[in-house]
Amino acid sequence: MIHAAADEVLEHLWYAAEEERAASSVADLRLASGESDLPDEALQSAVAELQSDGWIQPGSVWRLSPSGEERAQAIVRRHRLAEVLFVHAFGTGLREAEVSACEMEHMLSETVTNRICTFLGHPPACPHGKHIPQGHCCRVYSTTVDPLITRLLDMPVGTTASIAYIAPKSSARIERLAAFGIIPGSEVRLVARKPSCVISCGASSIAVDDDIGRDIYVVRRNAL
Repeated sequence: MIHAAADEVLEHLWYAAEEERAASSVADLRLASGESDLPDEALQSAVAELQSDGWIQPGSVWRLSPSGEERAQAIVRRHRLAEVLFVHAFGTGLREAEVSACEMEHMLSETVTNRICTFLGHPPACPHGKHIPQGHCCRVYSTTVDPLITRLLDMPVGTTASIAYIAPKSSARIERLAAFGIIPGSEVRLVARKPSCVISCGASSIAVDDDIGRDIYVVRRNAL
């Protein structure tokens, strides 16, 4: 098993901040999202080292410094992209994907991470629905690597695909789409793009706004 105690601490402090949870002890770190099989002594030693090196701000409550936040963000990005890769590309269960992602977050270079992100179509969220921090490749939306997963609206009209996941801005959108059978795993066909986006799913057809169409991520048949 590959573990970096410093990375574990930074990652869990990121989760604590994401959950608006204060952290001032190893117990608080373990309450944050994610798991670690490292002993308390190793984590406490890593905290002291990170404080000494400026990755964690001094004080009674542990907070990431700007440089620590940047490093933690990269770790979380690698972890959550790895989860997407294992679940949606390889069909791995969530628990197994989580364990494997904990290993990969320590090993992937930035270049490889960006290639995976592009391959997956720059997913905005992991399989647990948590936000994936953007990288440079997301901001330029590179298509150097043919994406496995793409936005519905980026498909050619007439293309059929399987829904990988939906990343809506509100739960109401999920409920509306689900009423038409548009859920992860369903096959959909892009019928038209203009004057409005029209999707067919089974015997149902639905016209949706472009911003809703951009929330639907699919696996193209010829990408499988």
